[in-house]
Amino acid sequence: MCVAGTPRLIFNVNAQCQIFANQKKYVRFSSNATAMTQLTANKRDTIIYWTSTGLFCAFMMTSVIPNILSSPEWVNIFEQLGYPLYMLPFLGVAKLLGIIGVLVPGFNRIKEWAYAGLFFDLVGATYSALAAFGFDPQMLVMLVPFVMGAVSYINHHKRIGQ
Repeated sequence: MCVAGTPRLIFNVNAQCQIFANQKKYVRFSSNATAMTQLTANKRDTIIYWTSTGLFCAFMMTSVIPNILSSPEWVNIFEQLGYPLYMLPFLGVAKLLGIIGVLVPGFNRIKEWAYAGLFFDLVGATYSALAAFGFDPQMLVMLVPFVMGAVSYINHHKRIGQ
């Protein structure tokens, strides 16, 4: 005999519970406290995921519009790096599509490719700046999107159960 608590949590008379996870798997816990701890952990992971994903995408978004519009500041940077200017709007559109891919729920394969593309962009930008201008302590700000992206990626996999 089971009593429904919430749509995701079901308790029976033997104090065992089942948590519906990923619409394919049931995870059993031996006590109500363990089930509630698991629900709290899932909620915590979700909060960490969306916070880190929001910050990561916000950082990436700071260069999307200027890249797409080929702003004079970015044209100057690309000329200093020796890159062709036709790459500027292309990178902006690619970043925008990557951000959309990361933010839209579901579509896990697209999300994987979006994370990869955004990380390649960050690695390429960091390497280009180091090669062209040498190390500058201000470049350490690039650690922020790397860390936020990694935290987002790890928590994405926690949420989908891999």
